[in-house]
Amino acid sequence: MANANNTQELLSVVSAKVDARADTKAEKQNEPVEPEFDLDSPELFLNRELTWLEFNRRVLHEAQDERTPLLERFKFAGIVSSNLDEFFMKRIGGLKQQVGAGVRDLTVDGRTPAQQIEESYQQVREIEAQRDKLVPQLIDLLAKEGIRLVTYDTLDDADKKTVRHFYFENIYPLVTPQAVDSTHPFPFISNLSLNLLVTLRHGDGGEELRARVKVPTGLGIPRFLEVPGSNRFVPLENVMSNNLDLLFPKMQIEACELFHVTRNANTARAEDRADDLLAIIESEVRHRKFAQIVRVVIQHDMDLFRRGMLAAELGLDDTDVFETRGLMATRDLVGFSELDIPALHDLPHHSIDHPKLVNMPNIFHAVRDNGSILLQHPYESFSTSVVRFLREASGDPKVRAIKMTLYRTSGDTKVIDYLIDAAQNGKQVAVVVELKARFDEAANIRWSSRMEEAGIHVTYGVMGLKTHCKVILVLRNDYDGLRRYVHIGTGNYHAGNARAYTDLGLLTCDQTIGQDLTELFNYLTTGYTPKRDYRKILPAPKLLKRSLLAKIQREVDHHSKESHGLIQMKINALEDEDITKALYRASQSGVKIDLIVRDTCRLRPGISNLSDNIRVISVIGRFLEHSRIYFFKNQDNPEYYIGSADAMKRNLENRVEVLVPVEGSDLQAGLRIILDTLLSDSPGAWQMNADGSYVQLEGKDSAAASSQQSLIQQAADRLREATRLKRRKPQGARRRNIRQ
Repeated sequence: MANANNTQELLSVVSAKVDARADTKAEKQNEPVEPEFDLDSPELFLNRELTWLEFNRRVLHEAQDERTPLLERFKFAGIVSSNLDEFFMKRIGGLKQQVGAGVRDLTVDGRTPAQQIEESYQQVREIEAQRDKLVPQLIDLLAKEGIRLVTYDTLDDADKKTVRHFYFENIYPLVTPQAVDSTHPFPFISNLSLNLLVTLRHGDGGEELRARVKVPTGLGIPRFLEVPGSNRFVPLENVMSNNLDLLFPKMQIEACELFHVTRNANTARAEDRADDLLAIIESEVRHRKFAQIVRVVIQHDMDLFRRGMLAAELGLDDTDVFETRGLMATRDLVGFSELDIPALHDLPHHSIDHPKLVNMPNIFHAVRDNGSILLQHPYESFSTSVVRFLREASGDPKVRAIKMTLYRTSGDTKVIDYLIDAAQNGKQVAVVVELKARFDEAANIRWSSRMEEAGIHVTYGVMGLKTHCKVILVLRNDYDGLRRYVHIGTGNYHAGNARAYTDLGLLTCDQTIGQDLTELFNYLTTGYTPKRDYRKILPAPKLLKRSLLAKIQREVDHHSKESHGLIQMKINALEDEDITKALYRASQSGVKIDLIVRDTCRLRPGISNLSDNIRVISVIGRFLEHSRIYFFKNQDNPEYYIGSADAMKRNLENRVEVLVPVEGSDLQAGLRIILDTLLSDSPGAWQMNADGSYVQLEGKDSAAASSQQSLIQQAADRLREATRLKRRKPQGARRRNIRQ
């Protein structure tokens, strides 16, 4: 990390203080004394923003790693840029608001908002410098494969004419130049837009003039224009800058310089004073368009006067101006990863059907007769399990009602279609939609309106809390009465995410879990009686955090020389101060702790007498690790939980989340395999040091499969074995199943 030296100094200071206290105590007692740590000491905690940026260094490494297929390297380079854009929109935007409001409160790691911005900027500049160095290398490698990213001036006259004609006919009519002078105020610059700042004069000379031209990418307009039949691509902004005579005929072009802006995405209003939450969220979405600009990226050789003028017009300090020597808005590089060249991609992956659902004509019978089903996405198909669950529920005449939470979805997922089908088939359908799902507010408003028009009961959750849990409750009139069927997942009901993210889900008809979800939905649709009698699920914000703290303490209480305590967590982030302190105390008591944390992690592992029993790893691969698993040994009565919640203050205290126990030896064995596979990974795993830096684990066998590759193979093996056993099963006289 960028602040590794400072961190080492701080740790040395803490260690010296601890050793001094221990020596003093030992002198008085004439016997060795274990060092004591002040768990409120800021030096024991890493910063949320800086550890998240460290995660992006690991993502960038995937783009730098020559073992990664070339087009996947383009994808990872684009992801880093997209992540950093969102970092400025969400995190830097929020910190700037705190600075503007005069907030000087220290974080648990002892930093003010201004200090966090300064240190984050330093890391971002380092990451982007590495990326800018890498991108030309990737472009050169792609050229060796016959695909070239070129500039307009390298084309011959015939190709220039072809590209100019395409631009003139298909893009030029959409371009709107805007003058910038004393009679024209500086124009509105949209978020994440790529822009040309054109300096020009009239043909007969005269004063210097300026204009802003937006590069109109999106809505079917590609960022990189292909020269027909040549596998050559030219950046659109490069085409535009070389054809400015179309926009400014008979004028002299003095300069054309690129810039790219990012706006704050934090526009939340006080919903507790709002009569209409939907109207407030719609207003926020509109307001975000005009939110404060938080940074601008310019070319490194931009004229100093125009640089200063641009920063002033955008309301930015010089520190908010970032330079690049290469391609700008490199999030668009993801587009190259969509080229259909199999040899330059990861091996194709096709999700397999869950063995318990294969050849089962009715998914409800499969769950009822075969027991609960653990789903592992994307290794096992989301479409033939979760989406099928909704599809069959919508058309099953025995289904009476469907209740569901919706945080994010997509048009190709068909979730909304099946919910509407269910309502039209006379079933009671209730959906709790989270309108405040960041960057999906507008989509969720549209989904809500469409569902309400179909007669679905749509509510927006509990005031002041985000509904982040992923749950479906189906009530079906079985042969023996009304039965509750449940899906609880770690990821969104979103087909695209299900193909790109690792997630888990539980299909069950466990009646206690079903009764718990009935209580949860009654809370979500009314906001009344938040503290209810839940017997199996652990919901936030009322129960989850204190349950986790109690289970951590139970491992401490149970730990002995004969029976060691063990805690394992697979989460996206560890940010909550109380959970971090509890893990420190457990480590000091001898409990072994394995943490698989994708990005943010406040805890410092490996500090002698504090966290030397804690190991933290992060796994990066072709899929984004997104599932959450909580394991507690519990004196050889193991407890496994999965769900939507990370160990973050916002998840545990400000959101409605759900963890569900995974019971049964076969299902727990499935989770055990996942944890063991991830913990034994070497090609895709990184181990965290006490200073917050990471070291990639390299096994003895450089050709060893990553954990994700292993899990792909394991899923295929499970299906193959289940199919083999079914074929060997004796075919006796068939009896009609009258239980429906």
